[in-house]
Amino acid sequence: MTKKRAVVKVISAKREKPIAPQVQSIIEALGEDPAREGLARTPERVEKALRFLTSGYETDIATVVNGAIFEVKYDEMVIVRDIEFFSLCEHHMLPFYGKVHVAYLARNKVIGLSKLPRIVDMFARRLQIQERFTQEVAHCLQDLLDPLGVGVIAEAQHFCMMMRGVEKQHSGTVTSAMLGAFRANKETRDEFLSLVRSR
Repeated sequence: MTKKRAVVKVISAKREKPIAPQVQSIIEALGEDPAREGLARTPERVEKALRFLTSGYETDIATVVNGAIFEVKYDEMVIVRDIEFFSLCEHHMLPFYGKVHVAYLARNKVIGLSKLPRIVDMFARRLQIQERFTQEVAHCLQDLLDPLGVGVIAEAQHFCMMMRGVEKQHSGTVTSAMLGAFRANKETRDEFLSLVRSR
């Protein structure tokens, strides 16, 4: 069976093709006047916002981790829960947001705790779907640490369901990725789930 690898795409930081003129065309197509006071600088603001919200494409995992992987005699579960994230759905480019719970079962190697939210951000700041986002975080940790297992749960609300379409404001989506011991061992998985649920 072929091992799945984390897809960590890095796009050139140049990204020189301007977005603002395209935004101005969209404003015009919507029947608005892009020259009026409230919209005069909107194309440039939208470009700046989109560059930030998709900055994960330009992020290099080695820079994110910055050497913060340590050899430690430790073989227990490490969990960071309630990591906030914000992303854009690739189908409508509307936001989805929520929390991610990340766990790994160490194999004598740990990562600096602050790096886990940074890894989450790296994948969230791309055009995404929640299912792939969850898998990418899990496989990235698997590749970095070679742990006994990785578990990732993402809980999110999607504006494409809240503002349009079915217009359901209180529905949430939960996705999970369980690798290694988290998939093979029910006790490990149940411990992770119970620790995430406990508040």
